[in-house]
Amino acid sequence: MKHRSIDADWEDSWDQIPYIRQAATLGEKYGPAMDIHDQDAADHYLEQCITHTMATSKLSREEAENVEKENIGYWAGYCDTETRYRVERLFRCAHPILGAIAETGPISPEKAFQYGLDYAKRRRNR
Repeated sequence: MKHRSIDADWEDSWDQIPYIRQAATLGEKYGPAMDIHDQDAADHYLEQCITHTMATSKLSREEAENVEKENIGYWAGYCDTETRYRVERLFRCAHPILGAIAETGPISPEKAFQYGLDYAKRRRNR
């Protein structure tokens, strides 16, 4: 699903940022975040995500914020390098396995696959 770019040209018309329905799929919830180009829009969308998580779980605000930043960072890992960098910067997040692209730099598909294998092994051995 392609989303419209969300940036300062929208002149604070938050009503154009997609509403997150209660039973949203991951793509419906995090896809729009990948198209945000403006800090105010990112802050507003993150707040919507946090509110959504708090409404659909028993998490505190702090826990919901941590979950949302981790999920947005994870979702950005499926995007191109430029998008991942921008999203991590705007949402002040990082990919939970790959780390922050600003610190680790872009990684090859082979290295990403290896990180995933290593992560799965660690989880299995808990």
